[in-house]
Amino acid sequence: MALPTTIGELRESEYRILPIKEEMRKNLICKLEHEDELFPGIVGYEETVLPQIENAILSGQDIILLGERGQAKTRIARSLTNLLDPQVPAIEGCEINDNPYEPICRECRDRFAEFGDSVPIEWVDRERRYGEKLATPDTTIADLIGEVDPIKVAEGRHLSDELVIHYGLVPRTNRGVFCINELPDLAERIQVGLLNIMEERDVQIRGFKIRLPLDIFIVASANPEDYTNRGRIITPLKDRAGSEIRTHYPRSIEHEMDIMEGEHTSFGGDGFDTFVPGFMKEVIAEITHLARRSPDISQRSGVSVRVSIANYENVVSNALKRAIRLRERQVVPRITDLPAVTASTAGKIELETLGDANEDKIIEKLTQGAVLNVFNRYFLVQEFGDLLRAFENGLTLEVSDTMPSLDYAQQAFRIDGLKTAVSKLGVQGNPAAIASATEFVLEGLHLNRKLNKDRTGGQIRFRR
Repeated sequence: MALPTTIGELRESEYRILPIKEEMRKNLICKLEHEDELFPGIVGYEETVLPQIENAILSGQDIILLGERGQAKTRIARSLTNLLDPQVPAIEGCEINDNPYEPICRECRDRFAEFGDSVPIEWVDRERRYGEKLATPDTTIADLIGEVDPIKVAEGRHLSDELVIHYGLVPRTNRGVFCINELPDLAERIQVGLLNIMEERDVQIRGFKIRLPLDIFIVASANPEDYTNRGRIITPLKDRAGSEIRTHYPRSIEHEMDIMEGEHTSFGGDGFDTFVPGFMKEVIAEITHLARRSPDISQRSGVSVRVSIANYENVVSNALKRAIRLRERQVVPRITDLPAVTASTAGKIELETLGDANEDKIIEKLTQGAVLNVFNRYFLVQEFGDLLRAFENGLTLEVSDTMPSLDYAQQAFRIDGLKTAVSKLGVQGNPAAIASATEFVLEGLHLNRKLNKDRTGGQIRFRR
């Protein structure tokens, strides 16, 4: 069925235009009734953050998302477009997506006064109804609300003419969702300019006697650290936001791994078979969880999930380099690939103390702690009685970042205790995965103080 193309045709179709908050509320109710996914890609908030967002939308409230960096605040804001209708009608060519039934800008009112119901309309999709601004100290009222356009003045229009106004980002998102990221970084005098938008739903520009009753859903993000270090959200503005919702980092290793899997950069068609064993994923996720509890790392600034994602990518990349050099097609990260996380972790954490603190040593300590914790989830040291007795009788094993996978497989299958442990990790049949499991078992026993480890160049030798 063809969509209406003029205001008159729209009236004849009896199309009903809902205010933005009522539209989102209607679509949320529909999704809840059909048990549809509301926020694709958002993991770990099912019982905490998302129910609060649902309540705010059902209540018709604007939202402030409060949380440290890397907690999916912006992604949540962008996902709110899923609650908009696929298309809505607007007066054709209008800068602020005017409602065809109730135009508010001067140009659209004049067109309607002259042409009536023959004024053409267009259909605006969801993406065009979302606006976003990163708040910075140099953001101005003109950026957000609007300003007199000197070019329009130069064209002959009088300064008292409402048509000389150049609308800012907020009016241009009329009948949509507008997100302000890092709200405390916005100068307080600029925050004052948002008060009318949050409550009375109108804007005032350069003293013009105009009122633009905007129809807009406001969502803002803020970092708690900003309240004391860089700025604050003024109290009247916080008061106008219906709900302040506290986000958080993934509370379980499983959620952290799900995010890593879903967000890491992957490249297809390179001819390599990449496989990351579950225990290696756990180690990478555990590094981040330990960092969030470490007294050496500032918890005020947080440890983002981007740490886990970047570490995952770097460890896989290090394994890929080895596979290329050894002419292997299977890419499986090992414990000896973990030093690659140093570069991807260092730039994303802030140390609690400066000066004598050694960032590399702190990251190494986190890595060792992660391997130990994950190993102890999979095994009890008592399970390795036969293997440890073999070491006591003179057995030594060597590992290396550059050792071929088949060499590991040969070692693993000729030593009963090691073969059993590798089998328990579920990596049979893949030499590269067996190599990864072998290193994991040996490193776990070393960190449990059951084996000694000697480094010679790029070689590591485990002995009793």
